[in-house]
Amino acid sequence: DEQLDLDDGHWEDIHVVTGALKLFLRELPEPLVPFSHFDKFIAAIKIQDPSLRGRCIRDLVLSLPPVHHDTMKVLFRHLCRVVEHKEENRMSVQSVAIVFGPTLLRPASEEASMAMHMVFQNQVVEHILNHYGYIF
Repeated sequence: DEQLDLDDGHWEDIHVVTGALKLFLRELPEPLVPFSHFDKFIAAIKIQDPSLRGRCIRDLVLSLPPVHHDTMKVLFRHLCRVVEHKEENRMSVQSVAIVFGPTLLRPASEEASMAMHMVFQNQVVEHILNHYGYIF
């Protein structure tokens, strides 16, 4: 309900805007990838066959509830544009995946294997960025 004035000078710092976006996504009651899909995405990214892995991840994205799917499509399209400017902003696909992986895709309960999950969370985000056109 808060009215924001984006012309206010403190929004000029891209880190403030990015931090606000990450905070918004992190504080959602359920992440962009719903808890019910977490284990499925982790299992899919572990598939050794690249074409089978790609189809499985695409099918999982398509199976998301419409609000999650549509938001993911817009967000990843933007993140792909960020990566296109990696020479200026130093945000490669890997960097974006590290920043957004744990925010967009997390288990319902934090557990001991959190560090192991993080690797796979990042790989899922990286895969979606690298194959955006095929997935969406």
